[in-house]
Amino acid sequence: MSQPPATPALPSSPARAPAPRRSLAEAQAWVEAQTSTPLPPEPVAVEDSAGRVLAQALTAPLDVPAFQRAAMDGYALRSAEVAAASAQTPLRLPLLPGLALPARPYEGALPPGAALRIMTGAPLPEGLDSVVPIEDVQPCADAPDHIQLLQPAPAWKHVGRVGEDIARGAAVLPAGRRLRPQDGGVAASLGLAQLSVHRRPRVRLLVTGNEIVAPGADKGPWEIFDANSVTLRGLIARDGALLESHQRLGDDPAVIAAALTAPGADVVLISGGSSVGSEDHAPRLLAELGELAIHGVAMRPAAPAGMGRIGATLVFLLPGNPVACLCAYDFLAGRALRRLGGLGSDWPYRARQARLGRAVSSAPGRVDYLRVCLDGDTAQPLALSGASALSSTTRADGFVLIPAESPGLDAGSAVQVLLYD
Repeated sequence: MSQPPATPALPSSPARAPAPRRSLAEAQAWVEAQTSTPLPPEPVAVEDSAGRVLAQALTAPLDVPAFQRAAMDGYALRSAEVAAASAQTPLRLPLLPGLALPARPYEGALPPGAALRIMTGAPLPEGLDSVVPIEDVQPCADAPDHIQLLQPAPAWKHVGRVGEDIARGAAVLPAGRRLRPQDGGVAASLGLAQLSVHRRPRVRLLVTGNEIVAPGADKGPWEIFDANSVTLRGLIARDGALLESHQRLGDDPAVIAAALTAPGADVVLISGGSSVGSEDHAPRLLAELGELAIHGVAMRPAAPAGMGRIGATLVFLLPGNPVACLCAYDFLAGRALRRLGGLGSDWPYRARQARLGRAVSSAPGRVDYLRVCLDGDTAQPLALSGASALSSTTRADGFVLIPAESPGLDAGSAVQVLLYD
């Protein structure tokens, strides 16, 4: 039987003794200290503002509407002149010649006791204070130039009044708001062509490992498809950051070092090679090229996570196991991206209260990331370990955090579930 060709030897670093793990609280405090100031603002066209983070509170520079305008197609009139109209005593009004249209105010005389045809959005002539919809008016068969009312028309009914939507000087949108499409629409209604938003963090995504191949590529029997890149790219976009580049590097230390030190990124994420084995180059390279501030965090999964900086660039070492990679990103790297982009430290997940379906144990001194499925108000534990089982996060509805001071949680314990959706 033929033997498979020998794998060529690669330069490697000796295995290192693991450093003492830092608490999750310490790791997050380091992230907060490095990201205390969001990235500086930049202007963006209001048409492109959705999803961006507002850097300065928005105050209305004008009233919306800026003039009294019709809110319905119908007839404009003076409410006081039709107060006596009823089904028993219909009131006939002569129609003025002409029509009030949007952007084309009526310019004729407005004698007492008359009505004027008006279209939605048209300026309401001075002195008129109500609009009666077409369907609420009866024509006069014997007088085509008259209408008949069977009920009063309250003052300002079906009229958009000055400042009714937004008053000049009103607080419209707060700083730090992630702008929704309708927020941009409101800004446009105020005549604003640009908004001041925080610059999006530029993220370089590096994936290490000679065994990693791109999805869809030809795969050898001992290779694996790159799932972490797809997950991380989605998380980067979710957290409002901009992907500067995405590189699959293998395990060559020189190639990894060059990618770490190239200019152009605010944050570098390295997936894989974050532990202490001979082929785990990332921690050593980060320490040599800049600062390895933390390596090893007391959490499960994601214990091999690390972080530091090279010059002004933040670097996060994310474990190669997919669930650990997701976990380390959410707790540490994603927190940094959200803060740099002006979003703050809040979780990007909705929270829901539930009761734990069965008891789970944990090790005091370590935060555990427990995936759960919801069954009504019950959170059923799905997995506590299994850092490589990414499908557990697709079967789960969310996750529960078991705090470091806890030896576990009893069945029926009240828990907060952070929902993936």
